[in-house]
Amino acid sequence: MTRTADPRTTTPPGTITVFSDIWCSFAHVGVHRLHETRERLGLTERVRFDHRAFPLELFNDGPSPRTGTDSEVGGVARIEPGAGWQMWRAPDWKFPSSSLPALEAVQVAKEQGLAASEALDRALRKAFWGQSRSIGARSVVLAVAAETPGVDADAIARGLDDGRGRRLIAEDHACAVEHQVVCSPHLFLADGSDWANPGVTARWHGPYGTGFPEVTGDDPGVYEAILLRAAAAGQK
Repeated sequence: MTRTADPRTTTPPGTITVFSDIWCSFAHVGVHRLHETRERLGLTERVRFDHRAFPLELFNDGPSPRTGTDSEVGGVARIEPGAGWQMWRAPDWKFPSSSLPALEAVQVAKEQGLAASEALDRALRKAFWGQSRSIGARSVVLAVAAETPGVDADAIARGLDDGRGRRLIAEDHACAVEHQVVCSPHLFLADGSDWANPGVTARWHGPYGTGFPEVTGDDPGVYEAILLRAAAAGQK
């Protein structure tokens, strides 16, 4: 199996493959719901999350503007306030010009196991959306890794510095383009089923960066169905 193979046919039983970007507010909602629902259902030891990169700056040929993410806080945070949010509070010059270092770190963390990559992914999302930390900076990414239980920050540093992480992100981007991964987040199960932005529908008013999102539908219960389906596949 290669990383560029179709996630509809290569996701292992008992695993949810999650394509997303840390910059994406809808993915912040989705990952929060995955963790909270898994814990509530008692499935933490039975279902794992395999985080894959959906690097928006590669799809969009540029970084995400601060005004865009601020508008997402205003339009999206209300459906899952417990995920951790705030408008960007650090100086403007600290707003990350890239999310690739954070995405790379999550992929490198898989060498320590999926549990480590899950923990680092969630910590980096909280750092950006809830703490206004510049996840485009190597030093910030490694600081978050050092603060995250179960993650070896020195190993993350080595993976960032030798280029392994960037290659993995490039492979995920190629996979997403080839196999119709359509958005962040997009979830895949071992039985071939998939969900794009599960349970949430939205529309944009105006262009990204000057307009704002409106959530037009929200069914958080879909995450329970997804997790139970993943757990059942893992028992076969």
